[in-house]
Amino acid sequence: MPWLRGNLHAHTTFSDGVKEPAQLVAAYEALGYDFLAITDHENWIDDRYWSAIPRISSKLLLFHGIELNWPRFDQHIGKVSGERETLHVLNHPARYQLSVAQTLERIRRIGAGGMTLDAIEVTDTGQRRSLYESPEIPLVKIATDDAHGPIHFGRAWVEVDAKRDRDAIIRAIRAGELRLGFASD
Repeated sequence: MPWLRGNLHAHTTFSDGVKEPAQLVAAYEALGYDFLAITDHENWIDDRYWSAIPRISSKLLLFHGIELNWPRFDQHIGKVSGERETLHVLNHPARYQLSVAQTLERIRRIGAGGMTLDAIEVTDTGQRRSLYESPEIPLVKIATDDAHGPIHFGRAWVEVDAKRDRDAIIRAIRAGELRLGFASD
């Protein structure tokens, strides 16, 4: 089975991205990706968001998602939805300039608030932030490009050894059966 390449954090004009959903998908198709999660900001979207993504015709396996705002402190959490599985990601800790200890405290507080995190981004808009690759952080490490515009597209990705199925991809990521890719490496 060939490894599948994808991005789990991308934005469209439904929030602060510069591309319409179909344009964003076309850009990732052109980069040779196999899957893409569109995760616009929850406080920007309207009801059209939930019906627009499934209508896009694509060779990519599209994940519907959303970037949640944690209500108790300034933190984004990516929610990537499969058919039955959901992946929760601590998004861009580097943007908040968190130390490893502060990251661990956020993970603990979010868990105490009722949400189990599966993964953490080790990138900020596709730039590798190796501090968050620390084995002290007990989450699967993922790379995303947090795509807002073309400058971000293709900067960082995950590759999974899974069948071409949303739930299988999420399960593989949760199990840590992935490798990270960085355009700058």
